[in-house]
Amino acid sequence: MIHPQILGVAIVTYNSADVLPTLLDSLRDALEPVPHAKVIVVDNQSADGSPALAERHVLAPNVLRMGRNAGYSAAINAAARVLPPEADLLVLNPDVTIEAGAVLRMMRVLRASGVGAVVPALIGDSGELSCSLRREPSLVTALGDALLGGTLAGSFGWGEMITAAEAYQASRSVDWATGAALLISAEARRRAGEWDEGYFLYSEETDYMRRIRESGLQIRFVPEATVRHRGGDSNVNPDLYALMVSNRVRYFRRWHGSAAAAALRAVLILQETIRAGTGRTHRRALRTLLGLRSPCAAFLLRPETATVHVLRTDGRNGS
Repeated sequence: MIHPQILGVAIVTYNSADVLPTLLDSLRDALEPVPHAKVIVVDNQSADGSPALAERHVLAPNVLRMGRNAGYSAAINAAARVLPPEADLLVLNPDVTIEAGAVLRMMRVLRASGVGAVVPALIGDSGELSCSLRREPSLVTALGDALLGGTLAGSFGWGEMITAAEAYQASRSVDWATGAALLISAEARRRAGEWDEGYFLYSEETDYMRRIRESGLQIRFVPEATVRHRGGDSNVNPDLYALMVSNRVRYFRRWHGSAAAAALRAVLILQETIRAGTGRTHRRALRTLLGLRSPCAAFLLRPETATVHVLRTDGRNGS
């Protein structure tokens, strides 16, 4: 058993009844060696009984009902506010399963000097390792992804996605990683502050991990800690994809200013123009980038896309 440490676990749900029980079952075993763990399920006004299902589970999580679809960041902030400031925070998508020992391994790495957050290795439905690590977004990576697709661009080091197998074989510091599972130290929470609720969904983890790094702390990848992510190549609602693309511009404007954001928008218009013939998802994104349609974030999430959180950057839809 590790030295007593308060751990909060935040799970954001939106019509997640089909996946939530599996996660809660896995947490029951994963949290056994953690004596002071508090599980918090924050529900964004589900219509499928997700809150009641969580309340009936033997894990007995604390269930917070937002009363509206407030977005991913707002739900995480709601969970964080009920925790003491000295608590570490594990943020989980509802469609993940925690492998035995994963939480304990992540917590041990989190204690190392200078570490502010830890991400595990993500395993897909078929047992394959997901390319979950990312480079800091830049005009170079955006152009590489636009012209070559995320997988090919990543293989040359020109894209945002890190695809090299050796990058996933040992613990290392990273710029950021897809946010299906993220352990944040109490110190990083103090330095970085609350999650930016303006993103609603997508790019919020990129922004938060950047703020952790800017505060002087590292993001560490721990391959020995594994989390299964059910997302796979699920289809994405075109509105959600448009929101993701819009938030990439928003992120760039925040960190690099209006001129750089305009340049990124031009690159993304090129990307979506190239892919517009492949389906309405990219056509919708193109219309949004051209200012012909608003993403309308408050109305985007639907039951069929509730568990989709991470999108590919290679021109294919999926999680």
